[in-house]
Amino acid sequence: MTENHQGNVPSRQRKRFPGISSRAYEHPADRSALVALRKLSGFDTAFKALSGLLPERSLRLLFLSDSVRVSDAQFSQLNDILRDACYILDLEKVPSMYVTQDPKPNAMCIGMDEPIIVVTTGLVELLDEEEMRAVIGHEVGHALSGHSVYRTILLFLTNLALKIAWVPLGTVAITAIVTALREWFRKSELSADRAGLLVGQDVQASMRGLMKIAGGNHLHEMNVDAFLAQADEYEKAGDLRDSVLKILNVLPRSHPFTTVRAAELKKWSESRDFQRIMDGHYPKRSEDKDTSVTDSFRESAAHYSETVRTSKDPLMKLVGDIAGGAGDLAGDLGGRLRNRFAGQANGQSNGQGSDPSAGQGGGQSTKEADGKAADGQSEG
Repeated sequence: MTENHQGNVPSRQRKRFPGISSRAYEHPADRSALVALRKLSGFDTAFKALSGLLPERSLRLLFLSDSVRVSDAQFSQLNDILRDACYILDLEKVPSMYVTQDPKPNAMCIGMDEPIIVVTTGLVELLDEEEMRAVIGHEVGHALSGHSVYRTILLFLTNLALKIAWVPLGTVAITAIVTALREWFRKSELSADRAGLLVGQDVQASMRGLMKIAGGNHLHEMNVDAFLAQADEYEKAGDLRDSVLKILNVLPRSHPFTTVRAAELKKWSESRDFQRIMDGHYPKRSEDKDTSVTDSFRESAAHYSETVRTSKDPLMKLVGDIAGGAGDLAGDLGGRLRNRFAGQANGQSNGQGSDPSAGQGGGQSTKEADGKAADGQSEG
């Protein structure tokens, strides 16, 4: 627990990350997209103009009127955890947080100008204190990364697509945008999971929380290792048909599958990147303006290449084999061309021109001369 908070939060000391940039924990695909968007000229102006069309004010009034706002007087334990999460990630302003009546465990961070965090009663009743700390840290990570802006747009476009579904071809363009946003947002969820781990600093609590979201409040009947084994089985199971079904299953979702999230977070928790952050070595917000879009895309491309190379999924293995075979073929062709041009260049430098027979003759006479010289040396 950080030293400036009292109350129901545990007393154990947690590391704080002053000035940390969201780039420290963002998934490579998420980070490259955000860096590109932030570099676009006029991006902020365009989205502030768009905010007039979005139901943000309506959402704020809705939660204010029909949910419970977290404060020292209401859900004080959640309020302590929220303030502690903002302190650890050095978020300048603590977002408003609401608890809304919904039996389905869920949480979200939305808002164009000022992010607000919403958690459902189903989630509050499901998770213990340390698991909830990881979830609230997850949402604070969304706020620090600026994900709430794009999440609000995604909600707006999804609702718009439903309203104009009766218009012929009316949803085609919007559906394409929504699909792209969902693909990005699934990666942003992996980023926020990492932020939750930085806040809670307890990987087992993060694993338990994800496991409970998948299987409910029956922790005594579940096992983290077995849960992670499911992710491994999911990745490598089946044939190409199953790979296609996996893609189709995930397309309409805004979140990755829970076992996949757990496996990704476990892998990151064991990485050198995570350890460097915990040791106090991480990018700072003050350096964000100097971030290279090219470098971010290069990191993203490298990540996807590594994912394809190490994946156990049948389709990804096929893609990797094809890419590897194409690379070998290109290397072989390149080697042959280089050898051919090198041979021609050597022939021309020896004054033999481009006549193959002349080259052959020259080669034979050279061998004979070398042989005689060798005989002379051995005799002498």
